[in-house]
Amino acid sequence: MMNSKQYSVGIVGATGAVGQELIELLYKRQFPLKELRLFASSRSAGKTITWEGKSWTVENSDGQDFKGIDIVFFSAGASISKALAPVAVKGGAVVVDNSSAFRMDPDVPLVIPEINPHAIRQHKGIIANPNCSTAITLMGLYPLHKAFGLKRFFASTYQAVSGTGAAAIRELEDQIHAWADNKPVEHSVYPYQIAFNLIPQVDSFLPSGYTKEEMKMLNEARKIMEIGELKVSTTCVRVPVIRAHSIAVNAEFERPVSVEAARAAIQAFEGADLCDDPENKRYPMPLDYAGKVKCGVGRIRKDEAFDNGLSLFVSGDQLWKGAALNAVQIAEALIRS
Repeated sequence: MMNSKQYSVGIVGATGAVGQELIELLYKRQFPLKELRLFASSRSAGKTITWEGKSWTVENSDGQDFKGIDIVFFSAGASISKALAPVAVKGGAVVVDNSSAFRMDPDVPLVIPEINPHAIRQHKGIIANPNCSTAITLMGLYPLHKAFGLKRFFASTYQAVSGTGAAAIRELEDQIHAWADNKPVEHSVYPYQIAFNLIPQVDSFLPSGYTKEEMKMLNEARKIMEIGELKVSTTCVRVPVIRAHSIAVNAEFERPVSVEAARAAIQAFEGADLCDDPENKRYPMPLDYAGKVKCGVGRIRKDEAFDNGLSLFVSGDQLWKGAALNAVQIAEALIRS
């Protein structure tokens, strides 16, 4: 049970996609709000945001000291978090950061509440939210790790355009309309047309040939699950889907596996929804898990490439479990601790 105290809460990046979801989730989940203040850049300062009869005037995040605020959610990018999160901590707030700025900082806990809520107690003012694909993938993998002992895994992600932002959604929609009207298909957000296409690049390339996004899966999974020697290889792909990421996972375990035990582990895990009935064509899909709290896990089968291997498919809302929902769940766990 949460305590009866009410909290002053701020959102930096309130006009963005994740910021909007944070507002909705705080109220839908009945977070004990005393006050909600919304911040954004000078371009958006002064705008009015409304949600179900409530309205706020957006404040300029620059120059704020955040005094009097208990919890501040940051969702405005790494550079803003690096500049302003320490200011918020100095002002007395606890920061829940959605960017990549602090995830691998050894002094900052990286938290998925269903997996490592104990890490919250180690915070020194900042708690990091994981990357969207990592959070969704681990909703399928972590219960299997607890059952069989995870050794390594391969992941291929199918990432929705809303992970890039509102401009990417508009670009996909515009490209579909242009194609249907037999007009030239233009692109600016992505290096290539995304409509009716796949782009095997999410984030920039590193000298290794992996992208930054792909390395997040390795580094963040190790930190969250506390498996320092975990082996991970990931390929991240942008797909013409509006909302909800999906991940195909092939994992090897230390102990013998069975499909029946894997299904039981998934079904018992609070962050996952077992959706695995091949005979009736039931498996996770983005359309079914957009706007859902749990991530769908299915297509569970023995992996033919490993002695103790399982293959599975996970779908989850990257704006929710991959960002805003996980952040609110961190705040909920924080006020319970």
